[in-house]
Amino acid sequence: MINSEKSFDIHDYIEILLRRIWYIIIPFVVVAIGTVIYAFYAPREYQATTLILVIPQKVPAQFVQPTVTSKIEDRLPSIGQEILSRTRLEQVISEFGLYAKEAKSRSMEEIVELMRKNIQIEIPKKEEKEKNYFTISYRGKDSKVVTMVTNKLASLFIEENLKFRELQAQGTSEFLAIELAATKVKLEEQEDAVTNFKKQFMGELPEQRDANLKVLEQLMSLYQRIGENLRSAQDRKVLLQKQLSDMEQLMAYVSREGKEESFSPYAPVKSGQRDPQEVQLEQMKSLLADLQGKYTEKHPDIIITKKKIADLEAEVGKARLEKGVEENIPSQGVRMETKKGRIGDETDYRLMLRRKEMENQVVATEMEIGRLREEEARVKAQMAKYRERIENTPIREQAMTNLSRDYQNTRESYQKLLQKSQDAQQAENLERRQKGEQFKIIDPARVPVKPVKPNIPKVLLLGFFLGIASGFGLAFFREQLDRSFRDAEDLEATFRLKVLANIPKIEVKAI
Repeated sequence: MINSEKSFDIHDYIEILLRRIWYIIIPFVVVAIGTVIYAFYAPREYQATTLILVIPQKVPAQFVQPTVTSKIEDRLPSIGQEILSRTRLEQVISEFGLYAKEAKSRSMEEIVELMRKNIQIEIPKKEEKEKNYFTISYRGKDSKVVTMVTNKLASLFIEENLKFRELQAQGTSEFLAIELAATKVKLEEQEDAVTNFKKQFMGELPEQRDANLKVLEQLMSLYQRIGENLRSAQDRKVLLQKQLSDMEQLMAYVSREGKEESFSPYAPVKSGQRDPQEVQLEQMKSLLADLQGKYTEKHPDIIITKKKIADLEAEVGKARLEKGVEENIPSQGVRMETKKGRIGDETDYRLMLRRKEMENQVVATEMEIGRLREEEARVKAQMAKYRERIENTPIREQAMTNLSRDYQNTRESYQKLLQKSQDAQQAENLERRQKGEQFKIIDPARVPVKPVKPNIPKVLLLGFFLGIASGFGLAFFREQLDRSFRDAEDLEATFRLKVLANIPKIEVKAI
């Protein structure tokens, strides 16, 4: 084309079309014929598809919790990787004799990779997740073989899903069993530690603090009573020793008086001499007054002293009665001397008995003082022991708190692991009995009637448009390469000259 700036109208395009008609027809016919030949002679590939439905667990989850809780779209790729592994695909290729021609020129790795490309697994889209299904497709040259291979792949998926769920449930159960055993050993060790701690520090434990305080209060009260009894016994011993000293002086005096009377049996009786029992009675009353100033009327020392005073008063009254009888008898002659000697002997005898009794009382009081001192020392030692227990209680409480906290945490972990282990065991039994989530073939693969490749209508339509495009393209290209003058405008554009006249082409001859 010489004049590229020329404007075209419909007549120009018709003229170009008529002029380049063979450039359009020939490529169109060639492409169309080639497309038809390809459509009828190209190798057919068939595709079979099976629909697999994911059936939920048959036992409600509120009764048995499943161990496999991942979604199908998360588990399906891992199952697909297992099915599409080289080992599995080689078994399928060997079973159905696939890719026999390709095996002559390709390695097994290339054949396996080719089969992977022909297998298609489609998972529902995000908006279709509630349908809970997926499809497996396989493409090949033999329609019957494609159907069998597709059904085989579907069965492999079902078997692998059951195996996958069972292995995961078994692995979970074994893991929890191992953790449970380890936790149990740790729990038993901590139980032994707590038990040994309680045995070692028995009496100093926090829960025994109140009991220790009560026992300490009782021991302090007992220690106070023992101290009072000890002081009372010591006072009684001092009094008895004083009375015994007075008794010895009195016996010495009576003995001396008796000797004088024995040398002068007819000597007159001394009326100013006092009875020793009366002297002792006055001393006991004085002791009672001192004791009443210190203790109450219910105190044992006051009761004993009152009893002794009553006994002495009875003896003094009896002695006064006998003395009054003796005074009415004449005091002259041998008879009087005999009576005097007998009365002196009786007085010495009574004083000796009284002295012996007082010595026995002193010994008994000393024994009581020794017993009270031993008891006081024992109670004091117990008080120190319980004070030490109470003082050590905060330390034991801190150590016991640490042991108890670790033990409680381990026990809670053990209880949780035990519950999880039981749930995992139930889930494992559920999977073994195939009561868990399963894959079920809803629409098995059928023998395809039409091939998926090539798509003849699509190929023919594509060839038609390709032929038209190639024809018009070739015509356009040829028109651009044409340097012929077609009209006056081409001359003016080339030679820069004005065309004065235009003689049209005469197609009809003159007659």
